[in-house]
Amino acid sequence: METLRAHSFDVAPRDEVAGGVLVTKHGAGAVLVAAADKGAPAAFAVRPGALLGGQVARLLDRGYQKFLKTAHVELPATASQLHAIHLFSEELKQVTGAIELYNESLGTTSDLYLYDRLQGREDAQPTP
Repeated sequence: METLRAHSFDVAPRDEVAGGVLVTKHGAGAVLVAAADKGAPAAFAVRPGALLGGQVARLLDRGYQKFLKTAHVELPATASQLHAIHLFSEELKQVTGAIELYNESLGTTSDLYLYDRLQGREDAQPTP
């Protein structure tokens, strides 16, 4: 945690997750928990997202637009929020030594994909 603070991240304990800490920077945040292995990087309890009302919002992709969703609110994501999430994620991975994936380095990836044209289609399949 001291390494994160040395790189200008704000670190605060998070009571909702056992042993979790809220790490924030650039208007984005994530909740980390200590890894089981001593040499392994910290694991995400809550993946990176924009901060809305003190909560880390999940990124929701509806095909035509991305949204930020918390337990209480859902708002359209702006380009600056998406940029902040991407920048935060990249910096956090570099500091913690987490694995960097190629598709994530290209841009912000969503936590959940809900396309309206496909909604309910899985129930319409005939049973064999």
